[in-house]
Amino acid sequence: MLTLAWQTVKARTSGFIGAFVAILCGTALVAACGILMESGFRGGVPTQRYAAADVVVTGDRTVRPPGGDVLAFEHAAEQPAIPAALATRIAAVPGVKGVVPERTFPAVVVGPDGQAVVDKPSFGHNWESAVLAPFTLTQGRAPAADDEVVLDSGLAARAGTQVGGEVKVMTRSAPVSYRVSGVAEGRGDRQASVFFSSAKASELAGRPDQVSAIGVLTTGDVTDRIEDMLADDHVTVSTGADRSAAEFDDVSQTKAILALIAGSFGGYAVLVAIFVVASTLALTVEQRRREFALLRAVGATPRQIRTMIGLETLVVSLAAGVLGSLLSIAVSHGLRSAFAAIGVVPHDFALSISPIPLLAALLIGLAAARVAAWSAARRPSSIKPVEALGEAAIQRRDLGRVRLTIGWVLLAIGAAATTLPLFLRGQLGAAMSVMAALVLIIGLTLVGPRIVGGAVRLIVPMFSGSVSGYLAAANVTKNSRRLAAAVTPLMLAIGFAVVNFYSQTTFTAAVHQETVKSITADHVITGPAGVPAEVAEAARTLPGVTAATSLVRTQVITASKTGDSVDVNRGPANGLDARAGNTVDLGITSGRLEDLTAGTVAVSDALGKKVGDTAEFWFADGQPARLRVVATYEHDLAFGDHVLSAADARAHTTAGTDSAVLVEAGTTAALQNLISRYPGLTVTERITAQDQGDQRTQFLLNLVAVGVILGYVAISVSNTLVMSTAARRREFALLRLVGTGRRQVVRMMRVEALITVGLAAALGTTVAALPLTLLAIGFTGTPLPTGPIWVYLGVLAGAALLGVVSIAVSTRLSLRAKPVDTIGIRE
Repeated sequence: MLTLAWQTVKARTSGFIGAFVAILCGTALVAACGILMESGFRGGVPTQRYAAADVVVTGDRTVRPPGGDVLAFEHAAEQPAIPAALATRIAAVPGVKGVVPERTFPAVVVGPDGQAVVDKPSFGHNWESAVLAPFTLTQGRAPAADDEVVLDSGLAARAGTQVGGEVKVMTRSAPVSYRVSGVAEGRGDRQASVFFSSAKASELAGRPDQVSAIGVLTTGDVTDRIEDMLADDHVTVSTGADRSAAEFDDVSQTKAILALIAGSFGGYAVLVAIFVVASTLALTVEQRRREFALLRAVGATPRQIRTMIGLETLVVSLAAGVLGSLLSIAVSHGLRSAFAAIGVVPHDFALSISPIPLLAALLIGLAAARVAAWSAARRPSSIKPVEALGEAAIQRRDLGRVRLTIGWVLLAIGAAATTLPLFLRGQLGAAMSVMAALVLIIGLTLVGPRIVGGAVRLIVPMFSGSVSGYLAAANVTKNSRRLAAAVTPLMLAIGFAVVNFYSQTTFTAAVHQETVKSITADHVITGPAGVPAEVAEAARTLPGVTAATSLVRTQVITASKTGDSVDVNRGPANGLDARAGNTVDLGITSGRLEDLTAGTVAVSDALGKKVGDTAEFWFADGQPARLRVVATYEHDLAFGDHVLSAADARAHTTAGTDSAVLVEAGTTAALQNLISRYPGLTVTERITAQDQGDQRTQFLLNLVAVGVILGYVAISVSNTLVMSTAARRREFALLRLVGTGRRQVVRMMRVEALITVGLAAALGTTVAALPLTLLAIGFTGTPLPTGPIWVYLGVLAGAALLGVVSIAVSTRLSLRAKPVDTIGIRE
């Protein structure tokens, strides 16, 4: 049977090209997602500040709620500190020859022009930790007094200073002058480093009993011993390439983000790949129905038919899968470059490539193809031998009851799911719109011939005025399943693109709309490296200022139990002072914002809490919180589900500064005079003040993901249309032999292409319109989604161009041969 399958594939190469391309592209996309996911665990950048440390111990950023499974976890946004006392315990481990605690805190140098040197992240450290890189003194000596610092060579050059000179350094207060006692040379240039004496670094870090990390120098492999000893201390023990995640916050965030992106993106890719491969193989098998009918008539058993189709698919999918897995390496690098361009990953983040994701994608591709082959083989293998030739004469038009039932059920579920944004706020509500659209698309795919058939009967009369129109109308009426096979991928492309784009633009517009309404301050003070907390207090003392509050943008991690599973999510939160006055409007529904002090929290109405209840979550650094609810509010799009006291929010961030200061009343001149003492700070008038950077990045990330999937879908669309049209060569030849002109056939196919594109546009728009309309109503109060109309028109134009060109090119190629020669070829 394998020999027969191989011979069939060789003899019908053109018939299997479509399936080959679909599996190749699908495998490449899934494998690329696997490479990104693996890189989230093993990729990174070269270690710099910890290059000389064999082991680095840091706080564990993984939050795992009790009762959750292995997948119930979230990555903390900030690096937690660890007890300094751990250094003594680690030093006692056999094989450890040195333990170096490190304190890290923001430290920005003021340049000779009076402006902050912030071309790259800049941090202060205790001089003892310089050995972990190592940093080597090239000039001067180590800092001995509290008023001395050592600068890295690059920072010293940019600050225009040298040994013996004076330099101003701003940590969490106004700049202070220090004497440069030395200049050091280290590894890499991703961060700028300022080294203080041990006592001064402890004072500036603000946590004398805690350190940022502990570097360990060893005489052998003692990692397992250290991990065993610290198993109950909620720390992470890093070696090798993982040390860079402990050193660079953006690398740590990237590793977590890549795993999430690859999982989500990969899930979509697998779903679309299965869908595309299944539809392509179904079309391939459908075009060979006469061949299978003849085999049944001459004695082939159903099992032999299924086995032959399965083996043919195995041969094609194995070849395509191997090539697709190799192609995925280039695809993954392309995705990494795209993610780097929009700021999701650092430009120097290196991927980790191993055979594991390539093999996994190959197996997924083979499994998807095998399932698709089994589904496609059910019909040709189940007909009775005496019915076989009659079955082959015309296309079967009725659909199975099971298929129709599943299709209608999915349409009902999808329609119901579109209402979720009316009740769910935030990114979850926007995501539900996309999921609802996918369910609707799958449902339409299953019942497509029924719907397409009904639509065709309504529109074909308008095309029957000419010979070509009459032929096209007759074709699409009698072959609605073939038309549905062409309409479906175009509908998928249109619906998927429109819903993904406009769901994000609508959500972003809703956030902006509510933020403008909620931030009512007259003036906003911001800075590139944050705003020292003392600025808000100083602003309150200015003449004419009636209120001023710190605004600390942060994140919290929450857990909820659904049945036996635990869902963990990380979401935005904000810190405010109780004396916020009229600088903000949270839409308070109960309680008072004036009661917001350390140890308390205000929560959104969506959480269902009441004043006096206890809110449990985790701070941005992964530390657990049990805070008393003092107020509830409704403006959750602007402020997230949790508003903390500014002191609590600030205490659980690495920077320890405010994101902005909101000021009510006062004069711009007075505020300008205040911030003149803090280089880099600016005052603006009545702006939204809420950082949209994360939302913009998420939007661009979705565009990249959708763009890649749509590229795959576009290949599938062209593939399907070319296969469907090329399979009609004998039909075209027969038409020409009975007197139809070549131009009439071309015009007939042009009309069919217009019908195909028109139906796809109508169904794709309908699929997108329902969830987007309800999303817009729920989020912005209007039925129209927000976003430029040209994107929708561009999607329609692109789909129309793709459909018309694919059909036109394959039609003209099919008409190149003489009709008398074509009519005699096998199907």
